[in-house]
Amino acid sequence: MAAQADYFIETQLPNHQKHYGSFTFPSILSPNPKSSPSSLSVFSEAIKFHKPFLDSLLLKSGALLFRGFPVKTAKDFNDVVEAFGFEELPYVGGAAPRTNVVGRVFTANESPPDQKIPFHHEMAQVPEFPSKLFFFCEVEPGSGGETPIVLSHIVYEKMKEKYPEFVDRLEVHGLLYTRVLGEDDDPSSPIGRGWKSTFLTSDKAVAEERAAKLGMKLEWLSNGVKTVMGPITAIKYDKSRHRKIWFNSMVAAYTGWEDARNDPVKAVTFGDGQPLPADIIYDCLKILEDECVSIPWKKGDVMLIDNLATLHSRRSFTPPRRVLASLCK
Repeated sequence: MAAQADYFIETQLPNHQKHYGSFTFPSILSPNPKSSPSSLSVFSEAIKFHKPFLDSLLLKSGALLFRGFPVKTAKDFNDVVEAFGFEELPYVGGAAPRTNVVGRVFTANESPPDQKIPFHHEMAQVPEFPSKLFFFCEVEPGSGGETPIVLSHIVYEKMKEKYPEFVDRLEVHGLLYTRVLGEDDDPSSPIGRGWKSTFLTSDKAVAEERAAKLGMKLEWLSNGVKTVMGPITAIKYDKSRHRKIWFNSMVAAYTGWEDARNDPVKAVTFGDGQPLPADIIYDCLKILEDECVSIPWKKGDVMLIDNLATLHSRRSFTPPRRVLASLCK
């Protein structure tokens, strides 16, 4: 196999990346047009061979976008994910309605296209979260539908500078997340995953056992179950990069956990149960929007996100759009 410079080339997308001194966010990789014609098997072998290079680039940049490679189907995407060699993380405890497509590939959040999904670290509201996640664009959106991303340590630094007392309180108390789940999935809601698919069982006793392993308390209701998670850390230390990160679902819960069963203002509080200040939450949302980058999806795109480094969201869109996902330990 040739050197990575002969197979992967870093490309630039003006107005769709941010430059931070020694690195660009995200890093965009394309096949070198001078190399031999690419096939899925060649791409998969190149990933395996150049894994140290890709790992170091992900560590530096926080997210990689692979564009122009021959990834056409969910099965192709599954092969690409497998080539990286990361262990799969079962989707237990997450809020989004998802459907298994093939192998370790699922649909991304299936909520309606007119709904935005706020910025979040994947499954930051539960103790066991993915370290990495993949997205794949199988069908380009008619319009919109981007997956904006933002570096978590930048958000932490800006919040710490602007609201030091608030951030200190978060570090001391953490956050408490509350969500009411129906029995079955509700595809009209961005947090519409029912308790049966959340805990991968239809047995309430088994659900309670799995919830307990997550540190989650359950209160059974006539039409579902109330879940309480926490207090859970809101600010983490990224040991691999030696910096603090904004690792929580605070803005997502406060501004987006809304449906027939849930009031978003009650969905997240300080770990001691005290309410969060709305003005600071919405200013944090503005910081997230100001610092993010948003690359329009193209068919065949594969994005690899380091879940400790990067928050992601979803913009509303005009159908069609089909983006698939895979979570890794």
